[in-house]
Amino acid sequence: MKDKISVQQMIQQNQGKGSRSFIEKLIPAILLIIASVSILTTIGILITLLTETITFFSRVSFSQFFLEKEWNAFGQNPKYGIYSLILGTLKVTFIATLFAVPVGLGAALYLSEYASDTARRIIKPILEILAGIPTIVYGFFALTFVTPLLRTFWTDLGSFNSISPGLVIGIMVIPMIASLSEDAMSAVPQAIREGALGLGSTKLEVALKVVFPAALSGILASIVLAISRAIGETMIVALAAGSSPDSSLSLTNSIQTMTGFIVQVATGDATFGTDIYYSIYAVGFTLFVFTLIMNFISQWVTRRFREEY
Repeated sequence: MKDKISVQQMIQQNQGKGSRSFIEKLIPAILLIIASVSILTTIGILITLLTETITFFSRVSFSQFFLEKEWNAFGQNPKYGIYSLILGTLKVTFIATLFAVPVGLGAALYLSEYASDTARRIIKPILEILAGIPTIVYGFFALTFVTPLLRTFWTDLGSFNSISPGLVIGIMVIPMIASLSEDAMSAVPQAIREGALGLGSTKLEVALKVVFPAALSGILASIVLAISRAIGETMIVALAAGSSPDSSLSLTNSIQTMTGFIVQVATGDATFGTDIYYSIYAVGFTLFVFTLIMNFISQWVTRRFREEY
């Protein structure tokens, strides 16, 4: 009787081991499929952009697209010189970066080096709330509050301009710079700070000459990612920047960015199969190249300036 029980137990144990072994082999396959979703999605997006962009360039020459300065896709004689769209995008991105970098780094320095634990627990979540506000809200904020406020003391400023959306995009990316930079600064060992203080440095000198250089890799990566985010912003520029491509360097005129043009066409202003329709893929591919380059720069900066402790 005991022998029968022991045999049954051995059979059950073997069955349990077999089922566990099957699950152990199945789990990696499931995780591989999950991990492949993002890769397959990226490949699908790239294929779509490439095929439609090739169709566009079979109708419009490379020289016209990249060398001409005028963009007038809806005119009687359409012009597809992307220079003005790129320039509009860079104007807004430059203003956003000029505003967000000092403010974001200042907030990161305060949170990392000066704020008490209580202040950090209160300020940092409030700061990160900005990252959760929908961009359409930022767009209306730029159009109905920031622009009228700027026009009260800048009479030459147009209703649509580069400055207002640039400032609001800067506000939007501040949490990214502040949070990532603060994490990088907090990762600097406390012993380095104590050593600098022991040598007679002030707290400000420790923050600027010791902690900041030690965390430079993470700080630069956060700035590059913020710039990439500003380049790809859509709703703020679609609402507050205007829809008139401008090839001048003026910041007070109405402009159109690459994302703004895509929104304009995607709302139904172009018929499927027309040159205008395919132009949004060419513009989208150009935007994709810009953001891809920024991501490569971010990775290079991270590797180049990384400090290991």
